[in-house]
Amino acid sequence: MWLECGTRTALSASHASPLAADSLSWLVPCGRGESPAGTAPHVINEARNQLETGRLMETWQVVLLGLIEGLTEFIPVSSTGHVLLAGHFLGFCSPGKTFEVLIQLGAILAILSVYSAKLLRLLIDLPFDARTQRFVMGILVAFLPAAVIGALGHSFIKTVLFESPILICATLIVGGIILLVVDRLKLEPRYADVMDYPPSLAFKIGLCQCVAMVPGVSRSGATIVGALLLGTDKRSAAEFSFFLAMPTMAGAFAYDLYKNWSGLDTSDATSIAVGFVMAFITAVVVVRYLLEYVSRHGFGLFAWWRIIVGGIGLGALMVLGNGSACA
Repeated sequence: MWLECGTRTALSASHASPLAADSLSWLVPCGRGESPAGTAPHVINEARNQLETGRLMETWQVVLLGLIEGLTEFIPVSSTGHVLLAGHFLGFCSPGKTFEVLIQLGAILAILSVYSAKLLRLLIDLPFDARTQRFVMGILVAFLPAAVIGALGHSFIKTVLFESPILICATLIVGGIILLVVDRLKLEPRYADVMDYPPSLAFKIGLCQCVAMVPGVSRSGATIVGALLLGTDKRSAAEFSFFLAMPTMAGAFAYDLYKNWSGLDTSDATSIAVGFVMAFITAVVVVRYLLEYVSRHGFGLFAWWRIIVGGIGLGALMVLGNGSACA
């Protein structure tokens, strides 16, 4: 059996993770005086060599993306936007963007570990304390809109919105400008403790979180800006975003794992595990120090961060093009 020159071929998916999809396709060359039958073995050997090289690069790619995920997940700069953009420019291909969602488990466990004492206290007080019951109800109510919209729009979000680096860059810039303006407003906060947030306020913040279905908006950014405009102070807005992240990210992780379980293999698991560990380490550091920083300095740094990254991304797309690594 021979391969027609000028056509595309691919090794079996069993040879590599779909995270290295760029390494799986080649054009079969049409050399003069070279028969198609002689071309195929040469191409296959070359393909295997390139595949092995791609595996070596894959490790540093997933390490870098895991670090980016952990660093940006809980600050209002859009971790998903950063990871998707980095993956795009690195030529990192994760069909359905499953890797980018599943490594969030590291960030989820990071915040659970940092907040373990508070969570244990909430669990102990929940059956008896009305204030704790109201707070937990508020978190669940705030989570509900994202759960419904995320499930209904999962396919569109993953196959359309996640595949548009131009959209990500644009939303980074626009979101940065909005965050900068809101941070400088002279707002009079009515709520300074997340335990005092009424369920109605929590629900409105949850509606704001839904805007973050668009990559580049930032889940934490949408909830923080919404909370500030609804009358909270900066520290409690960031802390409520932490608590709301727990069910939201856990739900996104579980749903994406359910939808893509049949397509995962052992090489995927290894890459996801490496990204998870990197995300966990960096997220722990961020969660420990973010509230103190925000209390003192506000969100201006993160607003400019968004604007600069979005601008650099747009410039790079204009120079390098907008082709997908998974194409």
